Amino acid sequence: MSVNGASADVVRYERRGPVAVVTMNRPDYRNAQNSAMTYALDDAFARAVNDAEVKVIVLAGAGKHFSAGHDIGTPGRDVDQSFDRRAVMWWDHTDRAGGDQRFARESEVYLGMCRRWREIPKPMIASVQGACIAGGLMLAWVCDLIVASDDAFFADPVVRMGIPGVEYFAHPWVLGPRAAKEVLFTGERFTVQQAKEWGMINRIVPRAELEQHTLELAEKISGMPPFGLALAKKAVNQAEDLMGMRSGMDSVFGLHHLAHAHNAETSEDSLGGQSARSMRDANKGG
Repeated sequence: MSVNGASADVVRYERRGPVAVVTMNRPDYRNAQNSAMTYALDDAFARAVNDAEVKVIVLAGAGKHFSAGHDIGTPGRDVDQSFDRRAVMWWDHTDRAGGDQRFARESEVYLGMCRRWREIPKPMIASVQGACIAGGLMLAWVCDLIVASDDAFFADPVVRMGIPGVEYFAHPWVLGPRAAKEVLFTGERFTVQQAKEWGMINRIVPRAELEQHTLELAEKISGMPPFGLALAKKAVNQAEDLMGMRSGMDSVFGLHHLAHAHNAETSEDSLGGQSARSMRDANKGG
C-alpha cells in the first residue's frame, strides 16, 4: 500500500500487526532523497503516529541499497519545486535567491524534517542494507535503533565538496569525536563492523534475514507500554540535547551554509563542482 498524495510512488506504507513499515521506493536511484520523498515520508510517519494500533515504526529502503543520500542529479530532482512546508523553520525557498534560497530549503527539507522525525513519540527502527551515504545517514540517525545487514556500508563524503558534513550534523554524538573526524576527514566508506564498534548501529544480521530480524525486534518492543516507550525515548533525546547535540547542530548548520556560499563564489557551483557520479567514483574502494 502507498501513502496518499502525488508523491505516493516514492514511499510505501504497510501495516504488519503493531508495526508500520515505511519503505523508500526509488530503487533505480538507490533511494536518493528528493523533496517528494521527504514529504511522502512525513505523511507516512504521521499516519503511523496517528494510528493507535501502531506501536513501532520501521524505516526501510527498497532494492539493493537503503539510501545514497540527497538527490543531486536524478531526473526526479525537484529542488526548484514548492511543497506545503511542515517544519516551518523558514519561508518558502522558490521565490528567493542565493544563500537565502538554499538556507530556506535545507532548513525545511533536511534539518527541520529530520528534527521533526527524531521527536516522533513512537520507537523507530532503521533497517539498513547496502549503501547508506551522506543524507542516508541522516535518515538512519533519526531512528532510535539501527539494524544493518552484513553488506551495509556507510560514508559522509561531502567534505570533498568543501562542506563540513551533512545538514543533520549528529556525527560526534552517534560516532564519537575521533571516529567522526576520521569519517569526515577521509570521506571514505566505513564498514558495518566499524559502525557497530563505534556504537552507531545496534545489530548486524545476514542480508537474507534483515527484514525478519528487524520485524521481530519491532514486535518485541511493541509489547512494552506505549506511554513508557514514548517517555523513555524523550528521556534519551533530552540527554543527547543536554550533551550539546541540538545547539551543536545549529552551529554546524551555519558552517555548512558558509561552505556552500564559499563554493558559489570560488568554483562553478555551490557543490564545489562535485556531482553524484564524481562523489561515488572518488569513494569506490574506500
